[in-house]
Amino acid sequence: MDSHGWRVLYQTIREAASVLPPPRRRPRYSDVLIVAMLFWTVSQDRPMSWACDRSHYYGPFRPRRVPSVSQFSRRVRSERTWQILDDVHRRLAQTGRITRLCCLDGRPLPVGSCSKDREARPGRVYGGFARGYKLHVLVTADYRVVSWCVTALNVSEQTAAVALIEVMPTLGLVLADGNYDSTPVYDAVAAKGGQLMTPVPDNAGQGHHRQSPHRLSGIDLYHDWGRYLYRERIRVEQGLSHMATFGGGLGPLPPWVRTLERVRRWVGVKVTLYHLRRMLRKQETPRAA
Repeated sequence: MDSHGWRVLYQTIREAASVLPPPRRRPRYSDVLIVAMLFWTVSQDRPMSWACDRSHYYGPFRPRRVPSVSQFSRRVRSERTWQILDDVHRRLAQTGRITRLCCLDGRPLPVGSCSKDREARPGRVYGGFARGYKLHVLVTADYRVVSWCVTALNVSEQTAAVALIEVMPTLGLVLADGNYDSTPVYDAVAAKGGQLMTPVPDNAGQGHHRQSPHRLSGIDLYHDWGRYLYRERIRVEQGLSHMATFGGGLGPLPPWVRTLERVRRWVGVKVTLYHLRRMLRKQETPRAA
């Protein structure tokens, strides 16, 4: 990350921290410093203990003093840090701006077969099974991740999709693969004013069980315009691939990122860095959340 990008990120962190109510007791190390250290170490693909050595800072970010490893770990797990991280993502991703077309998908984050991580669960991946976690995303037509979550690998994509959709203010046409062909997902999208479309077989909707009218509408839409519209679902795959095609992007989980909380924090910072890179490449200015 160059100096200009870091200045933009640091200013966004300060703006996100400024909207929080002041803490009861003034901490020795500010929330801005803690979050900035977290972004610095994740962008360098290093563990949190690495961030607590002042000699590892250079260029645009050189704090005068840094907390100990225990202090840093405790502050990173605090609710205020999570709130700042969420606000920074919303500002850089411009989550309030929804395009007419969105896509749902997921990306597995496997861990080693000998890992002792008790929260990593076995699940299906392309070509077989693995243990680990999964990133679920809702991507707009311009490759912005407006909603995301990380779950264990055994959590169904349909359950995660409903959670992603519930936090959205409104939706339009949502494209997804056959794993999302479920009545709860169709109904969740319809509740936000949108329409889900997934690949369906020729005899879909002809059973004797009750069919959701939103699923029936999606079936008709797929049979009429599916071959033209569904090809746009490649946007979500392109967005996920763009996250891993730059230095400090979202690659395989390093060995020190284990347990669900740490994986969520690590992936969340990577997703935010992806949006920062997009904004700088397009010379955009982040909008206030």
